[in-house]
Amino acid sequence: MGKVVSKIYPVLDMHCAACAQAVEKGVRNLQGIEKADVNLALNVLYVDFDKDKITPETLKKEVQKLGYDLIIEEENSFEKQEKAQKRHYTQMKLRTVGAWLFSIPVFLLSMVFMDVEHANWIMLGLTLPVMLIFGRSFYMSGFKQMLRFRANMDTLVALSTSIAFLFSLFNTVYPEFWIRQNIEPHVYYEAVDIIIAFVLLGKLMEEKAKGSTTEALKKLMGLQARKARVVTADGLKIIPVSLLKKDMIISVRPGEKIPVDGVLTEGGSFVDESMITGEPIAVEKEPDSKVYAGTINQKGAFNFRATEVGADTLLAQIIRMVQEAQGSKAPVQRLVDKVSNIFVPTVIGVAVLTFVLWMAIGGTTYFSYALLSAVSVLVIACPCALGLATPTALMVGIGKGAENHILIKEALALEEMKRVDTVVFDKTGTLTKGRPSVVQMIRMGREADMAMPLLYRAEQMSEHPLAEAVTEYLESNSLLSYFREEAIEDFEAVSGKGIVFRCGQERYWSGNETLLSEQNITVDDVKDMIKQWQDEGKSIVIFGDTHKILALAAVSDPIKLTSVEAISRLKEMGVETCMLTGDNERTAQAIARQAGINKVRASALPSDKEDYVRALQKEGRVVAMVGDGINDSQALAAADVSIAMGKGTDVAMSVAMMTLITSDLMLLPKAFALSKATVKCIRQNLFWAFIYNLIGIPIAAGILFPVCGFLLNPMIAGAAMAFSSVSVVLNSLRLKRVIL
Repeated sequence: MGKVVSKIYPVLDMHCAACAQAVEKGVRNLQGIEKADVNLALNVLYVDFDKDKITPETLKKEVQKLGYDLIIEEENSFEKQEKAQKRHYTQMKLRTVGAWLFSIPVFLLSMVFMDVEHANWIMLGLTLPVMLIFGRSFYMSGFKQMLRFRANMDTLVALSTSIAFLFSLFNTVYPEFWIRQNIEPHVYYEAVDIIIAFVLLGKLMEEKAKGSTTEALKKLMGLQARKARVVTADGLKIIPVSLLKKDMIISVRPGEKIPVDGVLTEGGSFVDESMITGEPIAVEKEPDSKVYAGTINQKGAFNFRATEVGADTLLAQIIRMVQEAQGSKAPVQRLVDKVSNIFVPTVIGVAVLTFVLWMAIGGTTYFSYALLSAVSVLVIACPCALGLATPTALMVGIGKGAENHILIKEALALEEMKRVDTVVFDKTGTLTKGRPSVVQMIRMGREADMAMPLLYRAEQMSEHPLAEAVTEYLESNSLLSYFREEAIEDFEAVSGKGIVFRCGQERYWSGNETLLSEQNITVDDVKDMIKQWQDEGKSIVIFGDTHKILALAAVSDPIKLTSVEAISRLKEMGVETCMLTGDNERTAQAIARQAGINKVRASALPSDKEDYVRALQKEGRVVAMVGDGINDSQALAAADVSIAMGKGTDVAMSVAMMTLITSDLMLLPKAFALSKATVKCIRQNLFWAFIYNLIGIPIAAGILFPVCGFLLNPMIAGAAMAFSSVSVVLNSLRLKRVIL
């Protein structure tokens, strides 16, 4: 098997849910495709494919065969899509205006000035431009679909208006056929024109409204700089950001956006990083400080070396995650997709049945009723409302989350979050600040002092947050004066315990009490000190060799003030909270008391955390896990909803369905509120979309005619169909005003 890559390609010329289904099905049938999903609201294809078996050009050709188009150029692809959509919107606006200009006279001739001489021929002349010019896309698309034995919304519009037009044309050219049977020959040109005009107006409003659902994504894209000032041997040179390479030196002046991620090499300034951190106070930058694409330089000027460019920058990853999340499908959408697959053929079948029943009941005298009712059924049925119900709500909800620094990776997280009744927290970096510092260190004599450089070099090789605290303490307290030239060998990070390594012939270790217990060393002389520190909620780092303990460090990682408030809010919402930590029982209980958490599991290894989550699930609980480290990844993967802290490790964020970018736990209650609002909106959309069709189609078929003589006019059916799609999108847009 070759290398599978994931890509997002904009799709052009899709009109309805059936179009999206056609593209999705066509691409999935190609060899080498692992996964393919189409989002109608965003007009994009999300595809995983084996690049050794299939190329983007092959994908493009297949989509073009289906009657649509694909933008496969990765550079500025979404800008190209936006330009194409703007052109399409302008053309649609002109066609809509033109359709109404021709339709209104036809409507007046049909309803008000019926006695005008040659009225039928005048209406025929005015209807032809509406069909052949302004509404031609319906017929072209419908015909293409028919050739492939498929049907979409355009098929319904083309079929209904063609039937009404051909019947009217026959009655205009050869009215004697009906007159001889004592039946007045009616024409329905006004129905043809008004249906096309209303559908065009509805699609125009839908496109306008759909554009608003992607505002959050557009804002993120708008943060990207377009050009950069590169330092070269010949001086400064301005080039497009797309041409930047790693290790280039870039100059940034006051007020400019930082184009890519990097590290300062010269100068200093204050940078507004609120788009990433949410903090309004600018961050001071000096040599060796990190800077991020999209953030804004405020006062000073500086040069920096590019470390991440293109799709690897933090901003680009956030944008991609939002795009992927907006295109991911919630479980409820799978059901809707199945319904959409059979919707149009079913409607055509209902229309045929309607015509047959009318004719069976009334014979030729009911021919007009039969025809109008069949046309009304075809017109009023709307697969678009069903197709847009879920994705538009998800897009707005995920965009709302991004604006509030809640990065949602999977739509499933939004749907499941409202069901969560238990939240499990990691301690370090999640409930606490994640920047622990050594507050006290006891060294056991001169031998310990001589071993400090070894401890420093070994802890530098560890990724554990406590390791950084130890190295910072050793640096700042000048404990590295002894020179040790021996190399660190056989280094091993023991998950949940600490590190072990060898230097020369001696084996050393550094870690927690669990690791200490494995060393067979007497600890009576430090036992009381360890207990005291643990009672104070401090973490303990113990350093020793195979014979004795060399040093003992107390590390304090203060709890975030927002953690206490967030847990209080969750309790008010009826959500139970638990804490898991690799720390010992005393330290864990001390932190839990401060946070207001009752259930605690201490000395937990990564596998223990996973087991704890699964045990809660077996009790029938819906569990969300919040963590920030590699040691949380197993529990995150097991949880119903996984949430990573934005300042955590890449592994945690890659596993998690949701990331709190600012690492502020007050975002957690907001995520619950967003989930509830989004799911409520999806249910409203689906309810009205289904109810609209369940009620509208029988009324269009004439079910009320025997009761009260009411027969739905195809013009009204066209207006109702247009309104149904627009109403679903507008209801989704209400999420933008939800207060989290």
